[in-house]
Amino acid sequence: MIFAAAAAGAAGGSTGAAFFVQVLPLLLIFVVFYFLLIRPQQKRAKEHAAKIEAVAKNDEVVTGGGLMGKVTKVADDHVEVEIAPNVRVKALKSTLADVKSRTLKAANE
Repeated sequence: MIFAAAAAGAAGGSTGAAFFVQVLPLLLIFVVFYFLLIRPQQKRAKEHAAKIEAVAKNDEVVTGGGLMGKVTKVADDHVEVEIAPNVRVKALKSTLADVKSRTLKAANE
C-alpha cells in the first residue's frame, strides 16, 4: 500500500497516461474475445434461427434429443415429425438441432 502511494506521488501529473496504459491490455483482450468468440457465435445463432424458421414439409430434421425424422406438418411453434413408418411425434421448433432440406441432393445421390 505504501509503495502504491509512493508510485502515485512520483508519477505526479501523468496519472491519465498511466491509467490508459493499464486499461489498454484489458481493452485489447475484450476486442480479441469479441472477434474470435462472441461475433462468430452470434452469426451461427442467427443462421440456426433462420434455418429453423424456414423448416418445411419433407425436410429431414434432428431434434435436440437426437431423434431423426421427416417433417410431415409445420405449425407456428411446432412441427410434426415422422420418426418411423406411421409413427409421428410433435416437436417444438425451438428443440430442433438441425434441418436438412430435402430439395438439396447430397453429393453421393
